[in-house]
Amino acid sequence: QVQLVESGGGLVQPGGSLRLSCAVSGRTFRSYAMGWFRQAPGKEREFVAGISSLGAVTDYADSVKGRFTISRDNAKNTAHLQMNSLKSEDTAVYYCNTASAVATMKTGQVDYWGQGTQVTVSS
Repeated sequence: QVQLVESGGGLVQPGGSLRLSCAVSGRTFRSYAMGWFRQAPGKEREFVAGISSLGAVTDYADSVKGRFTISRDNAKNTAHLQMNSLKSEDTAVYYCNTASAVATMKTGQVDYWGQGTQVTVSS
């Protein structure tokens, strides 16, 4: 049984930082791309960032480039999303996922989703 468990969400002021983590169990972690999507109230789920199986390739939504960094630790079956210079428009539920590749992930072809973690950016 594949499980993805996110952690690290919370309330932060504009300009602040958060680090999300996603722990994966039940599959060969290093064989799959990992990524993060987010969904704000009343909006569709959107791609945020993706990283290839060995970490050589990363991709980001234009709205987070230069502020967010995705990484992975294949020895610990964990992926991370470092979020800096947070803005109110970053407020959303953040979901991690696995996929065959970053390119297919961006089209919505995702194998598994986590349950999501809430990020709220507000003063």
